Amino acid sequence: MKIAVTSASGQLGAAIVKALVKEIGKENVIAIARTTEKAKHLGVEVRKGDYTKREDFDQALKGVDKVLLVSGMDEPSKRIQQHRNVIEAAKQNGVKKIVYTSIVGDEVNTAFSPVVQSNRQTEEDVRKSGLDWVIGRNGIYIEPDLEYIDTYVKEGEIRNCAGNGKCGYTSREALGFAYAQMLLDDKHKGNTYNLVGEAITQSQLATAINHVYKTNLKYTAVPVEEYKKERQAALGDFIGTIIAGIYEGIKDGANDVPSDYEKATGQQHPSPLAMIENYQQNHPRK
Repeated sequence: MKIAVTSASGQLGAAIVKALVKEIGKENVIAIARTTEKAKHLGVEVRKGDYTKREDFDQALKGVDKVLLVSGMDEPSKRIQQHRNVIEAAKQNGVKKIVYTSIVGDEVNTAFSPVVQSNRQTEEDVRKSGLDWVIGRNGIYIEPDLEYIDTYVKEGEIRNCAGNGKCGYTSREALGFAYAQMLLDDKHKGNTYNLVGEAITQSQLATAINHVYKTNLKYTAVPVEEYKKERQAALGDFIGTIIAGIYEGIKDGANDVPSDYEKATGQQHPSPLAMIENYQQNHPRK
């Protein structure tokens, strides 16, 4: 059995490849990447696959039984066709099963909604593909907050527009394990899973970070428009607007959803504290 993982040079794709290798061995896993050199470190066969080029996937999916489609990073209007390039190539090559990494989020009311809508369209395309399918809706990764910790410490606060909204954070490692199980076990066929952990507020996130890192961060809530302008100034209009939209969604409850992680994996999702401790152990502050 050959399982291919797209966008394997990215952090989520790499985590899924590593989880699969643990389960079925490196000889049964194929990494697909736009820049193949960036996936060589995974120690598996690497094939070229650029989402914008259907012909890449006509070749990359030859002899593949199952494919894991990692959601692309392009702007929403382009991603739908890019994902279709993979789906159509999978059908042409006789791939039997497709698993898609979607997201939890508000489909209508925030600046992040166009991204969520494009994911929902790909979900629909996957369901109508004629292949066996499973869809995961990822929660927000906890890692970016921890990668940002030096800035938080410098500023003395976590500052955003989420207010008292709760967010079911996850981690790339937890997701890697979940997607490996979803690919390997046929009982998941036809299911859509919320892959999230315990939902917490930003104040609770700050408390957990303080516990692990011995910091003294506080959480400061600011209005959506104020936060959007701050993020636009720091990150540019497009990314700044998206980030503000994500936290607006948290404020409005879009990320406080029931978790299906245990259904997908047979295990409880790691707690926020456990994820932070795990990250801190593997990435100690200098």
